[in-house]
Amino acid sequence: MKTIYLLRHGEIATHSPRRFIGQTELALTDRGREQMRWIAGCLKVTDIDRLVTSPLGRCRESAGILGEILGPSPEIEPALREIAMGAWEEMTVDEVKRRFPGSYEARGRDIAIFRPPAGESFTDLSDRVWPAFLRILAGEAKSIVIIGHAGVNRVLLCRILGMPLPLLFRLRQDYACVNIIRWRDGDFKLELLNGSPAKIAFPEGVF
Repeated sequence: MKTIYLLRHGEIATHSPRRFIGQTELALTDRGREQMRWIAGCLKVTDIDRLVTSPLGRCRESAGILGEILGPSPEIEPALREIAMGAWEEMTVDEVKRRFPGSYEARGRDIAIFRPPAGESFTDLSDRVWPAFLRILAGEAKSIVIIGHAGVNRVLLCRILGMPLPLLFRLRQDYACVNIIRWRDGDFKLELLNGSPAKIAFPEGVF
């Protein structure tokens, strides 16, 4: 049996009003770094064989903190980068509505297949991320940490749970959350969803 700890990167500086960041590079906040140190302390009681991360800076920084404490050197998997928002990158919702009339509403009507100009749909993201996830599992490592993004994690969890992709936003993925997945012979079991140092304690015995 393999155990996968699917994490979201630590907290990043947010904007008000909210902006679409997608693949925009943003650093962790001090709180985000502390979140990752806390998670590393929890995972220290396990033997982590492999640490794989998105290439975006907020994930690489998160992986660097875990690697220093847990031992494995972070491996970069390009396919784990966040969904590309294309022309919408760094825009607010109001800016999108003004510059692309009707597009924001169209996205809401069909979130799985809507693709911003020069960007990706969540179906595109799933098609990119899932094969990489399976490649990671195909290795010899038995205990794997994967650091991804809210969008990346949600599409993976939809596939694991057999959940329709249009429902992906029903799955919360807070900063620095941990999802624990067991895998054996192609069978997945989700043991923890959105475990977060900011909100809850991990169940006794999980680690």
